[in-house]
Amino acid sequence: MNKGDLVSAVADHANLTKAQAGAAVDAVLDAITATLKSGDEVRLVGFGTFGVSKRAAGTARNPRTGETIATKASNTPKFKAGAGLKASING
Repeated sequence: MNKGDLVSAVADHANLTKAQAGAAVDAVLDAITATLKSGDEVRLVGFGTFGVSKRAAGTARNPRTGETIATKASNTPKFKAGAGLKASING
């Protein structure tokens, strides 16, 4: 499912136009992004938790040339599925 499919599903499920559903999906994604950017996490009970993991600086190898390169420290988004989501997927 891509974003367009998600917008269509939300529009059908919530009885909205695709424009309204698109705005709602964009608003949710923007709110999650802004919260993660500020360093906080987003907990959706029964669905899961979005958070940020800090990745330390280190070294890596270019597999084509074998050259060692330095990598910068970075923040990486992560998602941990909640019990409700796991239960609905597993039956």
